Amino acid sequence: MAILISPSVLNSDLSNLTGEVARISAADYVHLDVMDNHFVPNLTFGLPVIERLLAATDMPADVHLMIEDPDTWAPAFAEAGAKLVTFHAEASTSPVRLARELRKLGARAAIALKPATAVEPFLDLLSEFDMVLVMTVEPGFGGQSFIDGTLPKIRRTRDAITALGADIWVQVDGGVSRATIERAAGAGANMFVAGSAVYIAEDPNAEISALRELARAAYKD
Repeated sequence: MAILISPSVLNSDLSNLTGEVARISAADYVHLDVMDNHFVPNLTFGLPVIERLLAATDMPADVHLMIEDPDTWAPAFAEAGAKLVTFHAEASTSPVRLARELRKLGARAAIALKPATAVEPFLDLLSEFDMVLVMTVEPGFGGQSFIDGTLPKIRRTRDAITALGADIWVQVDGGVSRATIERAAGAGANMFVAGSAVYIAEDPNAEISALRELARAAYKD
């Protein structure tokens, strides 16, 4: 399973998104957090900003929708060119239908779970998704501490994927750093959203490489 690093721009200079994405050329994806101040108590950017950004960079976009009614809004992000579109299980009324629509539009489709949301209701539907995002903090703000209580859920998710024999990624988002990435990788995560750890580093690309190597050495499927 490939180890992927997707830095979040949430803790970068949002007035210069194109420049900030250029600083993470060693990354596999750029993670773009779309928040509507309803599903989560924070407001970031929306579709017009992402459309302009994707026109200005070749970095694949990993769009994380922390919004109400993703069933209506998510397809537009795939149409805009996002390679991976993640919507929350807690917000979607028809997650399988939405995932199928995103796939038809050419994006990888992912479902996200808040820390307290169980993965078990979705295990029989895993083949409908290309990735499961296990939130390792409460969604809404960057810079939070990693919640170790999510590790068993990561392991249960990876074990179910392994039993299925499917190529489904497990992503973790929140508090990912050199101090935590090995625990998440050891539990079965293979894609890592690191915001603060990357963007506060003196050399973001060196930090990305260091995180990738730590995760690669610790990963267990």
